[in-house]
Amino acid sequence: MGKVATLFNVYANQGKEGEVVEEIRNSLKPNSLSVEDIAFGIKIIKVMFIHEDSEGSDILENRLKQVKETNNVEVAEESLIS
Repeated sequence: MGKVATLFNVYANQGKEGEVVEEIRNSLKPNSLSVEDIAFGIKIIKVMFIHEDSEGSDILENRLKQVKETNNVEVAEESLIS
């Protein structure tokens, strides 16, 4: 099986982005994480994981949805890397 890079867009409850970022970093150990302004003070948290193809991104998506103060999670991109 190959490795897959999955980029998630995570939407936190307004004003709670810092808490969500901290919990994701500490508990899920993503390969990369950034916060971007999208409009009118709304921020999006971009989280990337590199994982085995057999693991599936739905497991990671469900774990992100369980993070306290998370409003919504969506897969932005997914690509086979090796």
